Amino acid sequence: MRVTIEKKTDQLNYEDFLGGVTRIVTIAGVKAGTKEQQYDIAIEGDTRFWRPAVTVLKQLVDAWGDDATEWVGRRAELYGDPEVSFGRDKVGGIRVSRLSHIDGPRTANLTITRGKRGNFTVTPLPDTPTAPPEPTAEEVAACTDVDQLKAMWRNSSPERRQQIEQRVADLNDEPTGDA
Repeated sequence: MRVTIEKKTDQLNYEDFLGGVTRIVTIAGVKAGTKEQQYDIAIEGDTRFWRPAVTVLKQLVDAWGDDATEWVGRRAELYGDPEVSFGRDKVGGIRVSRLSHIDGPRTANLTITRGKRGNFTVTPLPDTPTAPPEPTAEEVAACTDVDQLKAMWRNSSPERRQQIEQRVADLNDEPTGDA
């Protein structure tokens, strides 16, 4: 049996981007959050929120303006940055590398830690999405990597998602050969 870890959370986390994973998200809405996480950004096709740090919010405002209703339908490419700190500890965080609806690269000099600033650059993300094609039934059946199947699931129709879920269940039930 393979062990899979599913976090019970209502937000994207740094761990979702480990191993160099990037993700292009489309903003479905923005609402006020808490004191710690100022805004909850709803993402199309996901039940979880993106709760960007202040540095990333400043980049979004610099690129798209401060009227969050204008952000709906715009897209951002997110990635995990292991250098993000909370206090003195490096905890990792979610950054943005590309944004739709900008004409060229945008660099902002923003606070990293108290007394220390750094340049943060975002580059244009084409306004027309180029989603990867849905995997074929044969690709799903041949795949033996649960993480790869999870990645396939994101770009799949409900029918293919059902097949992927069954394939993951089958892989988790297979004996490992260790007796």
